[in-house]
Amino acid sequence: MPRKPKRPCSYPECPELTERRFCEKHEKEENKRYEKYDRDPAVRRRYGRAWKRIRDKYVSEHPFCEVCYDKGILVETEEVHHKIPLSKGGTHERSNLIALCKSCHARIHAKNGDRWHNR
Repeated sequence: MPRKPKRPCSYPECPELTERRFCEKHEKEENKRYEKYDRDPAVRRRYGRAWKRIRDKYVSEHPFCEVCYDKGILVETEEVHHKIPLSKGGTHERSNLIALCKSCHARIHAKNGDRWHNR
């Protein structure tokens, strides 16, 4: 299947071509900037070292995206998603977690309107 052509990095004055929004170098910088300035401080507190340990253990037990796996496709886990968001009373309990690939994770957030409409 043909791939989409690469496009310039969205970072100002960066000439690198990429398949994503930012090149690898600037994607890391943009993620740091997001964590520091755009993410709600209350949310940031909920995702500390304890969450990283819970997430890493869950990923080791569920190495493939659970949605894709149900369809018979093996895609490596890239995100651990809370079925009930922490902001709505969810917890880090295993029953509230699901292992997802980036596309399934983005699809869930887009469907729920979580990303841009709840600010």
